[in-house]
Amino acid sequence: MANPKVPTPHIAALEGEIAETVLLPGDPLRAKFIADNFLTDVKQFNATRNMLGFTGYYNGKRVSVMGTGMGCPSIGIYSYELIHFYGCKNLIRVGTAGALNPKCHVRDMVFGMGACTTSNYVRLMGLPGDYSCIASYELLSRAVESAKELGLTYHVGNVLSSDMFYGPAKSVQGGMTWSDMGVLAVEMEAAALYTNAAAAGVNALCIVTISDSEITGEVTTAEERQTTFTNMMKVALSLA
Repeated sequence: MANPKVPTPHIAALEGEIAETVLLPGDPLRAKFIADNFLTDVKQFNATRNMLGFTGYYNGKRVSVMGTGMGCPSIGIYSYELIHFYGCKNLIRVGTAGALNPKCHVRDMVFGMGACTTSNYVRLMGLPGDYSCIASYELLSRAVESAKELGLTYHVGNVLSSDMFYGPAKSVQGGMTWSDMGVLAVEMEAAALYTNAAAAGVNALCIVTISDSEITGEVTTAEERQTTFTNMMKVALSLA
């Protein structure tokens, strides 16, 4: 699948410099943190637009990690190029999310079995209906087993990929909420990642750590989000 016409407009890597399994944090500094603290024999393959990317080894397995930026359009660009130009087969988002369900607490992990969305990204595929954005069962089942073996707290279910970080004031009118529908957390990228992966026949999974909760009022700092949410990194790397 790899296209020899590389680099792309957004990724400076040469053909063969990116592994088939790639972790995709939104924050490029989180990508650097993962490379510095978990990988060996690391080589940086990208700094274009400061979207840092690295390839190295984790327990003897070759794996890459690269930032994607925020939102469906941004991860849509990077995941498309990784799949279609560099031959990536397993794309695993590792990021943060806000809890929408009272059972999800700060520092818990959520595995996005499906991704609802307020984005128009999926509709732009031109399908004759609404596509259900879902994870790769292979990656999801392995992530669950890894979390169990490590004794980590996790939840499996729907997430919401929202185009808005700062949403409008809540309406006082009635109606169902995402929480009413069992959605566990809100983030900004999974729906586009799942859509691109499905269209190309490759695997994708969203693993997020709860960084704040509009239900309980729990919050974490930006530094904590960047450097201490390591459980999701360990689970994601175990899938390489």
